[in-house]
Order: sequence, then structure tokens, then C-alpha cells
Amino acid sequence: MSDTANQLAVALHYDHAGAPRVVAKGKGAIGAKIIEVAKAHDIPIEENEVLAGALSNVELGDEIPAELYKAVAEVLVFVLRLSGRAR
Repeated sequence: MSDTANQLAVALHYDHAGAPRVVAKGKGAIGAKIIEVAKAHDIPIEENEVLAGALSNVELGDEIPAELYKAVAEVLVFVLRLSGRAR
């Protein structure tokens, strides 16, 4: 289990217009709360410490940078498969 004090979480929103945006991010208690809220709303969670670290440098509300498109696209495919919206 990961240490809650160092728990980093980044939430993305993608509405098919432009690139996904960072809509929440936090470490420690805030990161744990983001994960708790995601679980409560059945939002899929992908654990990827390296990607979360890179995304944590993006300002809230900003689109993800182009150099992270591939990594985030892989996460989106994972999420879509989990939700049954992609094979």
C-alpha cells in the first residue's frame, strides 16, 4: 500500500474538444481525497506515478502538454475499455 502522506493524484477531464485538462491535483491528504471522490463516483483510476508526477506540473485548468499526449492516450484507452466503451 502507498503512504497516504505522499499520495499524489491528478484528475483529468476530456470532453473531446482539444486535449484533456488537469481539473484537480494534490498530494497527501488532498491526493487521497481526490482518489476517494473518484472511487465514490466510479471514476476509473490508473496508478502511474511517473505520469502523475509529470501532470502535477500542469496548472489547473490547462490542457496537458503535447509531450504527454501518448501517455495520456494510453490511459484513456484503458479507461474506455474498463467502461466498456472501447474494445
